[in-house]
Amino acid sequence: TASFSRGLPRSMGAKKPDPKGGAKGGKSAPKKKEGGGGKAKKKKWSKGKVRDKLNNLVLFDKATYEKLYKEVPSYKLITPSVVSERLKVRGSLAKAGLRELHVKGLIRLISKHSSQIIYTRATKGDDE
Repeated sequence: TASFSRGLPRSMGAKKPDPKGGAKGGKSAPKKKEGGGGKAKKKKWSKGKVRDKLNNLVLFDKATYEKLYKEVPSYKLITPSVVSERLKVRGSLAKAGLRELHVKGLIRLISKHSSQIIYTRATKGDDE
């Protein structure tokens, strides 16, 4: 501390006291941060977007089954995801329902892929 107090009156400028003060202050400041300040200023992670839980049906009830036969054949684009969202049923149930409609000739298959099946409404000119 003797050298520090001696250095202040000599030069009124900020050149000499700053490196000494910076070195001393630099040593003591991180200790304070590491001890109490570091824990308090820890970054809080956001939980991200919370999606609402889908409470979709696992089996068709009578009303939904009738809706499947009545409304779905009138959709222009028919995919398991569209049916699942509109009728509030599970994706696997929507796939099974669409397969049934296709076998009965109510909807027409456009594209069949392992991950996505696309149907459209059956038009009168279809003889497939």
